[in-house]
Amino acid sequence: MGTPKELIQPVNQRKSVSRQIKFFYLINPDSASSKLISSLSQEDTVDSKYEIGYTSSGEVKLEDKSAISQVVDKTIPSIVSINSTATQTTDWFGQPYSQEVEGSGSGFIVGKNEKELLIATNNHVVEGTETIKVTFIDGTQADAVIKGTDAAADLAVVTVDISTLDKKTLEAIKVAKLGNSDNIKVGQMSVAIGNALGYGQSVTVGYISAKDREVDLSDGYTSKKMILLQTDAAINPGNSGGALLNVDGEVIGINTVKYASNEVEGMGYAIPISRALPIINELMSREILAEEEQGYLGIIGNDVTEDVASYYNMPIGVFLNELAKDGAAEKAGLLPGDIITKADNVEITSITQLRDYVTSKRIGAEVTITYMRKSASEYKEGTLKVTLGKNPNLDTSEK
Repeated sequence: MGTPKELIQPVNQRKSVSRQIKFFYLINPDSASSKLISSLSQEDTVDSKYEIGYTSSGEVKLEDKSAISQVVDKTIPSIVSINSTATQTTDWFGQPYSQEVEGSGSGFIVGKNEKELLIATNNHVVEGTETIKVTFIDGTQADAVIKGTDAAADLAVVTVDISTLDKKTLEAIKVAKLGNSDNIKVGQMSVAIGNALGYGQSVTVGYISAKDREVDLSDGYTSKKMILLQTDAAINPGNSGGALLNVDGEVIGINTVKYASNEVEGMGYAIPISRALPIINELMSREILAEEEQGYLGIIGNDVTEDVASYYNMPIGVFLNELAKDGAAEKAGLLPGDIITKADNVEITSITQLRDYVTSKRIGAEVTITYMRKSASEYKEGTLKVTLGKNPNLDTSEK
């Protein structure tokens, strides 16, 4: 996909490292919901400045440009670039072949305390990664680790050890100001900031095209629906996880997907911040534990996706195939065939999401599990208190 030259103007000398491009296209050719979810490996750049590009979908008045510059100056210290590495294994003439691939995305700072800096982004930006580095406004890089993820909501929080940041960087950055996406109106101006195409922080301007747009996303295996903001501000690969702002410099959305079609321009989508905030707060509160400290539920399950739920008339959640004998789930009273729909107040839509939540809790922690159990021809809801156990598959004798 070409990059219009008028959108990205180099502002200083960059050091570039050749990278492999990795795009994930989520396409439903029969509907208006063909999208591109982008986890980009592109030309890496070290650039402490930002550049401004404008969408071709509307005129921006001179006085508006001045206002946008003020928004950018005020908010750019909150935005970070996220670069990651992962191992990709492919079949090469019948032999497995592994290679390291690099990706880039964006994020924004949502919290800071005496121990850590907390950054919100998309789950697909960090999913499956082995290393994560974030780059701040002053060009400083720091290692980050995943604090928590929610695959269903496509949200993640990563954390940076604040002791690794020098005083200059701490003075340069700031926590983003969050707005209320419920109060925005169609036609209001929007500003997208992110690591577009891996070139460093770039700015594009547009308008809110629609609210509460239901978007079908598919990876070829499963599909899900998300309720998103639509904007005509240019959202490109690498923008994923970046901030969509209003003219007051408040985050109103998290840039996530765009319509992938040569026939369409100016159809990007962002997760509304008012929907994302409760999930982000929960992810921020999670504890990063050593493997031997993590709670264990003791189940083998399968995802009940929207497609499966619709076809078989089942609730969305995690279907329990087997329970470990004398495991936490069995002791609490869960049964094979039950479908877990919530853990505490967190809606559960996948086994990965459930595992991530459980492993953020310590052995002995109590979790309220909401489940659906089939009775005759219908499912009935129930709740149980589960005391998490220890994973019997971990050998801690040498630890």
